[in-house]
Amino acid sequence: MRGAITATERAWRIVLYVVSIGGFFFLVAPIFAIVPLSFNDGQFLTYPLRGVSLRWYEDFFFSGTWMSSIRNSLVIGVAAATIATVLGTLAATGLWLADFPGKRLIGAFLLAPMIVPIVIYSVGLYFYFAPWDLTASFTGLILAHAVLGTPFVVITVSATLTGFDRTLIRAGLSLGASPLRVARSVIFPLIAPGVIFGGLFAFSISMEEVITVLLIGGPNQRTLPREMFSGIRENISPTIAAAATIMIVLAIALLVTAELLRRRSARLQARK
Repeated sequence: MRGAITATERAWRIVLYVVSIGGFFFLVAPIFAIVPLSFNDGQFLTYPLRGVSLRWYEDFFFSGTWMSSIRNSLVIGVAAATIATVLGTLAATGLWLADFPGKRLIGAFLLAPMIVPIVIYSVGLYFYFAPWDLTASFTGLILAHAVLGTPFVVITVSATLTGFDRTLIRAGLSLGASPLRVARSVIFPLIAPGVIFGGLFAFSISMEEVITVLLIGGPNQRTLPREMFSGIRENISPTIAAAATIMIVLAIALLVTAELLRRRSARLQARK
């Protein structure tokens, strides 16, 4: 039985707490520093605040330009995340089930979009898409963002499959179920948290990506990050702070959803 905590252990524990809390605030303070500015009554992004007002949120939600940008972001993000989720799930499942020479090489190739600098990827994508008339189009941006999001789906689904019991597949096949039915009724329900988790990652990557949009997007594909980038470069307005706050809220919602999925997955693993 462990004895009482000594003074030295107590001191080190306090130091650990202080460092952890300090590191946390160091990471999140720059993010949340923008939130009060979105309620500023002044015309500039400055502290101290002149007053409290919702005028910049009103300017955001009643602006055709901002609403068009957020609509474009949602359309591209949902479509890209859907494609990335399907492709990433199939790739991760195939690599998990199969055993063949070059398996690790293919797995590394699937993760390449995470490693290659986004500028190099975007420039190469521009020259690849140009002959196919996919630049300045929603189709091109959706495909580009789907490629960026697929590696995250592969990682999360592969992590979920590591704890999967393969005997469940053999049991389903021995009972006369087809491979498709086994995949639908046995495999997918157990890996669903990882699939959804990866899809959320793919959606968030699409929502925040700006370099690819700048290089291959057209005037009709102005997403929210691109509109914010243009606003900072051309005319700095507190409306940008309101847009950034909305994106922070969306990111927090995605993180909460991911945590709920993680806990659900942990409960399912504990029941096995």
